[in-house]
Amino acid sequence: MTAAKKNSSRRKSAKYRKARRRRIKNTILLLLLLIILGGVGIGAIYLLRSGSIFGKLDEPYTASREFSGGLTDSDNFRADGFAKNLCVVVSDVPMDGVSLGEEQKGLLLDLDDRKVLYSKQALQKVYPASITKIMTAMLALKYGNMDDVVTITQENLNLEEGSQVCGFWEGDQVTMDQLLHCLLVYSGNDAAAAIAEHIGGSTEGFVEMMNSYAQELGCTGTHFTNPHGLQDENHYTTPYDIYLMLKEALNYPEFTNITQLGSYTVEYTHADGSSASTTLTATDHYLTGEATPPKNVTILGGKTGTTDNAGNCLALLSQNAYGKPYISIVMGAATKDELYQQMSSLLQNIN
Repeated sequence: MTAAKKNSSRRKSAKYRKARRRRIKNTILLLLLLIILGGVGIGAIYLLRSGSIFGKLDEPYTASREFSGGLTDSDNFRADGFAKNLCVVVSDVPMDGVSLGEEQKGLLLDLDDRKVLYSKQALQKVYPASITKIMTAMLALKYGNMDDVVTITQENLNLEEGSQVCGFWEGDQVTMDQLLHCLLVYSGNDAAAAIAEHIGGSTEGFVEMMNSYAQELGCTGTHFTNPHGLQDENHYTTPYDIYLMLKEALNYPEFTNITQLGSYTVEYTHADGSSASTTLTATDHYLTGEATPPKNVTILGGKTGTTDNAGNCLALLSQNAYGKPYISIVMGAATKDELYQQMSSLLQNIN
């Protein structure tokens, strides 16, 4: 090969290598440009969806917005919140024509629409007195056998002087069903003590069950020390927690069947085998005719409570002329007359 040909071949080879390097360089630049454009595009999409690179989403995450098909098509598979079917109290709600005393507390709740129609200090601590027996009755219905025969013990009768009792003697034989009637109609403290000992094995064991069930129901302002509600500074609840308990009690048909009775005759057996019978009058004055509910209001049941510290208290389930259910609670009235006047002022608004 001549020198001229060799030089020509070298020039062609160098030119080829130079062109090849240029193509590689252009390819790399093109790839970098594509990466930059891709990043800008993703950023633009994010800006359009969220409004700001660093901002929060305007809407809560929903699976159906990100995926299609299968279970994720619906957000109905999310768990319901605890309060989904509850009336939720966050502050006082006044009502024309309703005036409770300065230290009194109360509630009026529309159960169907889950509306708070009236509220006064409903989250504040109160002494429940015999409204406590709502919880005692529920545990009796939940864990007891109504045909069980219970023997009254002396411990069941060791109650403070002057407290409401049915008049049982030590050794008396009474069924659980009869004790439940005595508890809810007449508010007998001896009946409450007998139920507690029979169901819980002891009063202390039953009180643990009461507090455990209260926690299950979300009663965060409640603490029980006994099954009847006789005064104890560590035995307290709130009007809102009373609503939670009464609402739960409605799951037991026997509860409202009993709490609608104006009186009850209990027949039982003494220790010597002789028969005894006592007629007990309801403590709810609406049921005895001593107080008259507003027109077209039907009282479906509830519970009274009275002690010196608690005042006169009443928690009711009622319905209006159209069958809609309501819960109303008045705590701390000075007298029975005042209690029923105030309760009627609440109930007259449900129609």
